[in-house]
Amino acid sequence: MLKYTLSFLAIASSCASLAAAKPAPMPPPYAGIYQPKGVDELGMWREDDEGERRLAISPLVVRDEKLTKYLKAVLCSTVGADRCNATRIYVVREPTFNATMSPNGTMRVFSGLLLRMRNEAELAAILGHEFGHFESRHSLSRFQAMRRGTDTLAWGALLASMAPSYDTRRTYENLEISVYGSLFRYSRDNEREADLLGLGYLNKSSLRPQAASEVWQNLIGEIEASAISRGLKKPRFDTVAFTASHPPEGERAGYLAALAEPTGADRDDGALRYKEALSAWLPVFLEDQIKLNDFGGSEYIIMKLAENGWNPTLWFARAELYRTRGHQRDLVNAVQFYSNALALDGNMPAAYRGLGLSLIKTGDQSGGQAALTKYLTLKPNADDAKMITLLLPKEPAQ
Repeated sequence: MLKYTLSFLAIASSCASLAAAKPAPMPPPYAGIYQPKGVDELGMWREDDEGERRLAISPLVVRDEKLTKYLKAVLCSTVGADRCNATRIYVVREPTFNATMSPNGTMRVFSGLLLRMRNEAELAAILGHEFGHFESRHSLSRFQAMRRGTDTLAWGALLASMAPSYDTRRTYENLEISVYGSLFRYSRDNEREADLLGLGYLNKSSLRPQAASEVWQNLIGEIEASAISRGLKKPRFDTVAFTASHPPEGERAGYLAALAEPTGADRDDGALRYKEALSAWLPVFLEDQIKLNDFGGSEYIIMKLAENGWNPTLWFARAELYRTRGHQRDLVNAVQFYSNALALDGNMPAAYRGLGLSLIKTGDQSGGQAALTKYLTLKPNADDAKMITLLLPKEPAQ
């Protein structure tokens, strides 16, 4: 495994080499489930088992057996049934782009990641990446590296305290920087190795491997859109900070594109299957995203989702995003977006609610009240029914 990794990390380090690189190969044959050895490893496994026990009863876990089975099926079809059988997948309702896998076989997939995936191939790339971490035992090796590093620092601090001259203290500070720098570089190398392992799985699968690079291209677009809307300087994607645990997004997009199997470009990306699997949760995940108060990033996500066509859910989410920001021009746009949603589905109570509130704030009192009346007609037991009633005309006294 290490020999496989080093050879392709060398390729990924040079743009000139990338142009002539061969596709990332399939990882070596599966060697079976790794069993912990020694006190430290057994301790890690016990902690992971306890963490999974708490996770299993957490209110943040999305309890949808159909969705979980779908994710497991995508993983197994990507890495192979023999490799994935022992994996337990949990979908966590957290609107951030992330997934993790523990040494004991627990995989956590965040709802924010699912929202950002456009198709099954992109999902497979991320799941394969996380499985690559698991199969390479990166969590274990990172723990061991940290132990070695902290032991070195402890001895250095002890020696410095015994001879507290300026030169000795300066030597210890340099040692500290060197140790932490090695740990961060080690983490970035782990990420590159997992990227290439995940791409190797995808190259040999039935899905389009170019999707692996597109994940990072889309993330770059989202980060840029978020920065622009906040009035921030355009981010760089070719460098990372000293303390970064991951390679720069631009680098990842580049080597994943170069090492994808060229003949796989015409393969299915599973977009329709993915859309169907996520359909029940899309409104919920979009609502969570909008609550992050990241207008530019959320707008980018919605627009990417709408590239294959607008539907009531997407129009409603965009309307909510604009109404939440609340500028007068945003409210005018929100009215149009709510109207677009209702033109496709006239039985959306929440769309009538948002439309009514937006119309009232733009000065259209009668139009707003009509929309709110329709909202209460469709949802008479709404939690905010009493508050909404206060915005409606009072019935004349008898």
